[in-house]
Amino acid sequence: MNTSSIQSISLSPIRFSRFRCRSDRRGTVAESTMTHPEVSIADPQSLDLKRSSIRSAGPSKLQVIADFDATLTRYWVNGRRGQSSYTLLHQGNPEFDIKRQRLLEYYHPLEFSTTIPIAEKTILMKEWWEKTHSLLIEGGVTYDIIRNSVVNAVVEFREGVVELLELLEEKDVPVLIFSAGLADIIEEVFRQKLHRSFKNVKIVSNRMVFDNNGQLVAFKGKTIHVLNKNEHALDMAAPVHDHLGDVNGTSYDSASVKKRTNVVLLGDHIGDLGMSDGLNYENRIAVGFLNDNVEGSLKNYNESFDMVYLNDAPMWGVVELISHLCSSDE
Repeated sequence: MNTSSIQSISLSPIRFSRFRCRSDRRGTVAESTMTHPEVSIADPQSLDLKRSSIRSAGPSKLQVIADFDATLTRYWVNGRRGQSSYTLLHQGNPEFDIKRQRLLEYYHPLEFSTTIPIAEKTILMKEWWEKTHSLLIEGGVTYDIIRNSVVNAVVEFREGVVELLELLEEKDVPVLIFSAGLADIIEEVFRQKLHRSFKNVKIVSNRMVFDNNGQLVAFKGKTIHVLNKNEHALDMAAPVHDHLGDVNGTSYDSASVKKRTNVVLLGDHIGDLGMSDGLNYENRIAVGFLNDNVEGSLKNYNESFDMVYLNDAPMWGVVELISHLCSSDE
C-alpha cells in the first residue's frame, strides 16, 4: 500500500467514548450529547480540522469510498460470522466448492505473510483470483446459483447503511464501493436485502459475463484482487443494479469522480486505506470498523484511521458525520 498520501496522526492516549454529535454549530466530534456505540478517536483536533475544511467546500467536492464485506455489511449476524461476497457463493457442485476451499487454504496465509515482498505477493494474489475465477466458469455457475446463494447467505447490512446511502443520494454525493469480491453478488445482496437501487452508488469489483442461458462464461476486464483494489481500477465501475455482467455495459466517468477532492473512506482493514490511492485528494477522513480483536489491533487502527468504530458497530455515527459535512449551516 502506498502510504505517502496518508496523513500521519499523532497518537494521544487512547480513549473510548460514546460518539455523540453536538447540535451546536462548531461542536467537536469528541464532545457530545447523543449516545452512539463506542468509537475511538486518537486525534480529535486533526479530525475537526478535516471536518471543517470538507464542510466549507460543500457536498459538490465530496465523495465516499467504501469497502463492502464487513464494512457496509455486519461482521456478526445473529451470532454467526457474516459471509463475504465470495464465501457465500455455493456452486451446487461439491467438487468445485472443495477446490476453491483448497485454494483458500493455500493462498490465504500468503496474503498475510510478512516475509513475502509486495511485488511477489501481488503476483500470487492475481494467480489466486484467476484460478478461482476459472473454477467458477468451469463449474457452471449460473445467475440462478448466485440468486439462491444470496437467499441462503449469512449476510446483512449494518444498521444505518440504508439511511447513509439515502442521505448521500439526496446530496448527490457519489459512493464508490470497492471490493475484491464479485460485483454481481454484491448487486444481488442489494436487491434482496435493500430492495432498491441508488443512482449515485457504483461498484468497483470483479464483474461476471453471462451468456443468453444465464451461465457464466467470462469475467469483464482486469482482475481486481486485495492488492490492487484502489482508484486505479475505476474503469471497472458500474452503477448498482445495471448491467448484470453485460460486457457492453455503461462505464463510469472516473474523471468526474477525481474532481471531488474531499473523501470519506470506510473500511474494516488497514489495507483499505489504499482504496484512495491514485486520487489526488485534499482532505480525507478515514473511518475504520474494528470488528474483532479490539485489544490487539486498536493501536494500529488508531494510528491509521481518524476514527475507529468498535465491535461491529452500526453506521449511525457515519450518518451524522456525513450530515454535518453536507450541512450548509454557518
